[in-house]
Amino acid sequence: MAEIISIENLTKKFGDVTILENINLSFERGKIYGFVGRNGSGKTVLFKLIIGYLKPTRGRVVVCGKEIGKDKDFADNIGIIIETPGFLNGYNGFKNLEYLASIRNVIGGEEIRESMEKVGLDPCSNKKVGKYSLGMKQRLGIAQAIMENPEILILDEPMNGLDNQGVEDVREILMRLKDEGKTIILASHNKEDIEILCDEVYEMDQGRLVGHR
Repeated sequence: MAEIISIENLTKKFGDVTILENINLSFERGKIYGFVGRNGSGKTVLFKLIIGYLKPTRGRVVVCGKEIGKDKDFADNIGIIIETPGFLNGYNGFKNLEYLASIRNVIGGEEIRESMEKVGLDPCSNKKVGKYSLGMKQRLGIAQAIMENPEILILDEPMNGLDNQGVEDVREILMRLKDEGKTIILASHNKEDIEILCDEVYEMDQGRLVGHR
């Protein structure tokens, strides 16, 4: 299978504190990769380095053949949920996604409607995001991550705030996206999510990879 992300000798320090140390990984198309570990183990920092939100102290990240921070500042073709998705509370879900889509201007209303329907949200609803439950906001975040049909999804705790039905729905969406050939990288504290969804699982502790299965 074709390698879509390559990570070589990746180290990240903030001042004298080492957050990630000498990470070497590669990810293939059409697989779901899970990351487990306590808060502060380095998962989110790793995700931000892959996207280009942070720059490595040492090492390199190559996404779709382009080195991040050298060939490109940010990785193209990645859908992201990291931390709580930030939305404009005074607008409905569709307007929020329309505004975010206008930044890159590669999709229109049809794709936005489709992505909302995929996650179980009504694109015609006038309900403002400020009135959304945590689970609805998380669904909208997933709709945002998938609306531009990216090759790669990086999802940090995508099930946060979802009820049982929401979790089932999102698992189904992720399995469908995997079948379409997407590469999905996710962190979850839920062992069941990891066991059901992931082809490979990496365990992190204090900025190091300490396990792989």
